[in-house]
Amino acid sequence: MSETKQYRFLEPRPCSNYRQLFIKGRRIRAEVLYRETVGLEPRTPEQVAEDFDVPLEAVLEAVDYCIHNEDFLRQERDREEEEIRALGLDKPPLVPPDYKPES
Repeated sequence: MSETKQYRFLEPRPCSNYRQLFIKGRRIRAEVLYRETVGLEPRTPEQVAEDFDVPLEAVLEAVDYCIHNEDFLRQERDREEEEIRALGLDKPPLVPPDYKPES
């Protein structure tokens, strides 16, 4: 993560498997908010802030962070997808191999 910019509403989560920043005091990754503002049905930052009950400035910081750390976030997504494939969770029946349903 090459970006050293200081953010008011974003912070790292040392105990998380994710190295990207989170909304302070919340279990919301910055990328989650950003992804809501792009794509086929993008929402405005104001709508995202309302939906997630966070300040508008937090959404704007998340967008800024994600735009400036695109390569890092892509690497993190690739790593997560590789872990899913390695565990076989990308194939039906989409449950861990040692899963046993309750009788």
